[in-house]
Amino acid sequence: MNEPVFLKRTIVKQTLWSEHLQEERKLRIYLPPGYNEVLSYPVIYCQDGEEFFNFGRIATLAGQLILEQDIEPFIIVGVEVNVAVRTQEYAPFGNRFKQYLSCFAEEIIPFIEHNYPVRRTRDERIIAGDSLGGSVSLHLALAYPRLFNRVLSLSGAYYPQTREILAQEEDLSWLDINMVVGLQETEYTTDTGVYDFVQMNRDTRSLLESRGATVSYREKDGRHLWGFWQKELPESLLYFLNK
Repeated sequence: MNEPVFLKRTIVKQTLWSEHLQEERKLRIYLPPGYNEVLSYPVIYCQDGEEFFNFGRIATLAGQLILEQDIEPFIIVGVEVNVAVRTQEYAPFGNRFKQYLSCFAEEIIPFIEHNYPVRRTRDERIIAGDSLGGSVSLHLALAYPRLFNRVLSLSGAYYPQTREILAQEEDLSWLDINMVVGLQETEYTTDTGVYDFVQMNRDTRSLLESRGATVSYREKDGRHLWGFWQKELPESLLYFLNK
């Protein structure tokens, strides 16, 4: 049996030197069926790049959306992370947080735009993440609103420091965020404590909406695991890609 056509895709691995982080950073880039350098493509940037590809199966899901649901082809960039320093890079209290934001916006984005035919307006860019990856995606949009206004958040880890930063914002009418959280995430243990992710996401939604952000929000049966997020990814992607 031949593989279904949507499994035939190209995934390129690249390594970038980051001056901000003073180390190499690995990227995985999904090029859609029929990829042509003469064309231009919307682009999705993912935190936890390795997990989005391996556990989220985002490349397979992308092929299904493009070939079965007639979604315009798009490119995916997965930014890999060293799990040992993930909280230091993704959490606003981390000692590598500012450097990571700078690396993402000032090094990764220009690198991709130089090497691949991705579109360069913020309406054609989605920034996605799970847990703390969802949180850092929102922080990237807050820090670089000219680059990012579309955030895809899977069970975002919106710790108190993030909500304090949000509370200082006055006008978020430019921001469009898609949030999902699992109803069984009420007592999830992280490396910084035990959190009620449902309440954390509800509180963050309220903060965002009160400042004018467009928030698409849903709660579903699910745990803080890729098994849940993988099932929810197509709906979250379609929210942006259908616009």
